[in-house]
Amino acid sequence: MNVVLLALGIAAATAVSLMGMKHYLLDNVDDELEASRSTLHSMSITLDQFKTLSGVRDKLGDPPPGAEVGDDLPPTEEVLVAVDDSGRPADVAYIGSSPRRRQLLAAIGDAEQFAQRAAPTDVNLGGDSYRAIGARLSDGSVVIATSTEDVHASVGQALRLDLALGFLLLVLLAVATTVSARQRLRPLEDMVETASAIAEGDLKRRVPSSRAAVMETEQLRIALNSMLKQVEAAFVTRERSEAQLRQFVADASHELRTPLSAIRGYLQLYDNGMLTTPEDRERAWCRVNAETDRMNHLVAELLTLARLDQEPELRFRSVDLSRLVRDAADDLRAQEPERPLTVRADGAILVQADEQGLRKVLANLLANVRAHTPPGTPVRLALDRRDGVVCLTVADDGPGLDAKDAARVFDRFFRTGPGSGSGLGMAIVQGVVAAHGGEVAVRTAPGAGLTVVVTLGQAASPGEPAGAAAPAALLMPAARPAPPP
Repeated sequence: MNVVLLALGIAAATAVSLMGMKHYLLDNVDDELEASRSTLHSMSITLDQFKTLSGVRDKLGDPPPGAEVGDDLPPTEEVLVAVDDSGRPADVAYIGSSPRRRQLLAAIGDAEQFAQRAAPTDVNLGGDSYRAIGARLSDGSVVIATSTEDVHASVGQALRLDLALGFLLLVLLAVATTVSARQRLRPLEDMVETASAIAEGDLKRRVPSSRAAVMETEQLRIALNSMLKQVEAAFVTRERSEAQLRQFVADASHELRTPLSAIRGYLQLYDNGMLTTPEDRERAWCRVNAETDRMNHLVAELLTLARLDQEPELRFRSVDLSRLVRDAADDLRAQEPERPLTVRADGAILVQADEQGLRKVLANLLANVRAHTPPGTPVRLALDRRDGVVCLTVADDGPGLDAKDAARVFDRFFRTGPGSGSGLGMAIVQGVVAAHGGEVAVRTAPGAGLTVVVTLGQAASPGEPAGAAAPAALLMPAARPAPPP
């Protein structure tokens, strides 16, 4: 496109310049012819006087050696014809009646009428171009013609020179355009190569930067790299979610298979008549009920996690967390009277939360303490207000966890030690706290016990205006494990 536009521009510029040059040169010739006619008019001479003027002889020069008046002479730049009133050409100096003069007379026709023309006229003498003008004398007319072959030759030479320079410029522009286009298209070629590599599975491939890239191409590169980064992250997340789903299904199947196998075994014993005594049947019936309760508890926890994964609409209202902590402590004292328990939850501390969800959190945390610590291990429950949020702390002096187990404490079906449980309690705690917009963290070390800290937004205290504290939903949610679909 650039080459075509330049070619059109060169053609237009060449045409305009050549037309201007031609008109300029022809105007110079016309000015000389009009000056000659003005001179003849100003002198007011007759045809006879004009014949005897020595200036004409001087102007025409001496005749060639051996030439006589009337002989054919070589073509000259100027041709002069004198015509009397009867229309016959008159001899001027030694010119006589040369072929060029005869051609001029034939070209102009009536000399008297031609002399009345105001401007010079183009005439053709034997294939050569001339400009001719006439002057009226008292007893005749004079026609003067000047060759314009030099003008046309100059215009032709200028045309050839312009064409040569234009062709050179077109070639240079084509080369420069090709090189520039390749440099500008190089980032796009890199993008094509990157897209092909990613299509083949190399998700870490990125479009490299180019020093010769224009602003639009660089913006496209940055946007494409950002998109590729998101695609890679989404692919990794999908693979992790699929792996977690497979692990979740395997763990759930294993957990459900154990009570089902026990129930099936006792039913087979009963069906085969192997439970002969009332004591055996009573013991089998108790075991079946126990395994059924275990399976029911496991299914209920799985349903709870499934609902949390779907981000349900919780019923937020002002809840006195101190009262919930004291109720949970009373439950623990009733279940394990011998366990030392310290509670620091005085007064009323309101939070915007779902009451049943918070009761589930406290119940799971204390159930985790009962399952993984000896009965005489001290437990501490505490509530604190810190910068507009409420911190619930559940700490024990049990065996604690190492760093590897602590990193997986919120994983589903993760269990440590010989304690009972489904391994879903801490996962439910994290899910409920995250649904409230809060955070949950653990601090532990081998032999240093386990401390769980739950952070929730604080509601307006009695006597404070509504909205004085940030609702839990506005706090940064804790990181949640990728849920199974």
